[in-house]
Amino acid sequence: MANANELLGLLHGFYGLGAALSPLIATTLITRAGWKWYEFYYIMAGLAAIELVATVYAFWNASGAEYRSQHPQVVGRVAESSGQHGRRRKRFLPKAVSERTSSSFTVAAVRSKVTQLTSLFLLLYVGIETSVGGWIVIFMLRVRHGSAFAAGLTSTGFWLGVTVGRIVLGFVTPRLFRNEKYAVATYLTACMVLELLFWLIPDFLVSAVMISLLGFFIGPMFPAAMIVGTKLLPKNLHVAALGFSAALGATGACIFPFAVGAIAQAKGVQVLQPIILAMLGLDLGVWLLIPKLPKVREV
Repeated sequence: MANANELLGLLHGFYGLGAALSPLIATTLITRAGWKWYEFYYIMAGLAAIELVATVYAFWNASGAEYRSQHPQVVGRVAESSGQHGRRRKRFLPKAVSERTSSSFTVAAVRSKVTQLTSLFLLLYVGIETSVGGWIVIFMLRVRHGSAFAAGLTSTGFWLGVTVGRIVLGFVTPRLFRNEKYAVATYLTACMVLELLFWLIPDFLVSAVMISLLGFFIGPMFPAAMIVGTKLLPKNLHVAALGFSAALGATGACIFPFAVGAIAQAKGVQVLQPIILAMLGLDLGVWLLIPKLPKVREV
């Protein structure tokens, strides 16, 4: 896809925008308009219904038959690609793809080293993002001793950072870096530095600035991981592989905030920062294991 970083950055940026605006709208309705907390979910349900109708209408013709007609799953094409590119291609193509036309493409995609590493990377990434976004208010209240309003604004600042980062860095990545692998490694390193400063400087204002910048640099990683997957995998594995990676990544939003909460309950919420710093380092290690990107995308 042409301009993939820019387009995916814009699309994923709306996720961060919704995450930033929703708490503000809910807080205003509850504190100023006298709504009950659960009444805000009526708005959410209505918006979800509108989204369902709009999505079905927009993709009504995007059926499985239509996809298969445009992307014929011819195993011979994949096998031929493997023969042309030698060892580099065989390193991350599942053997089942080149041997049997009746093989499950989902199984083949899951067996791929690229899919496994991308899935693990997204699992950690989503866990970091949701853990910070979910626990930062409590941390700023109890550890940085800020007011409830100011602590709430730090969460908004983090999600606005995610939004702006996905949009802005989506345009910066293809122009400043050799490829997405170098870009994400740089962004993760910046995140580790910012997280370390956030942890070691016990000042509310500094912490608020650091957490917003952390959101900025962590923002483009999800769309970048999707783009890397499309560059390393053959086209007929894209749907299965990227779908699996995104689904496994989403489980990070369930596992890690709960785990952080359990540890915080036993040791105190101040454990949030060393945990996030360790997860960022682990995520960087996983990212560096992803195979070298080809100069031209192979499908």
